[in-house]
Amino acid sequence: MCRKFHGAAYATIAEARSRHFRWTAGKDLLKGFTADNGTTRRFCSNCGSSLTFASPTADPDLVEIALACFDDEVPVKPDAHIYVASGLKWAQPQDDLPQYENGRDSKRIT
Repeated sequence: MCRKFHGAAYATIAEARSRHFRWTAGKDLLKGFTADNGTTRRFCSNCGSSLTFASPTADPDLVEIALACFDDEVPVKPDAHIYVASGLKWAQPQDDLPQYENGRDSKRIT
C-alpha cells in the first residue's frame, strides 16, 4: 500500500499529535482516498502529492505525514523500519534500526 501511495520502494513518514499539526495553506485542495482496509490517504488535488495517512486502528490523536512533501529539511531521524515483510527484496534496510514484520506492535525481525 505504501509503495502505491508514494510511487516509491517505501514511504518515509513521521507522526505528530493532532494538536501540534495544522495546515498553513491549501487545506481546500486536500482530497482523500479510503482503501478497502479502512486506511485513508490524503493528497493534494492540484499536484497529486501524497500528504497524510490514517489507519482506523491507529491512535486518532496522531497524524502521519509524508516527509518528502515538505519544502524544507525536517529535523527528524528514523527510529525503525515497519512492514518489512512486504518490502521489496532489492530495497531491504541496510542499517541497524529495529525492523518489524508489520507495524511496531508486530514481530520484531532484528
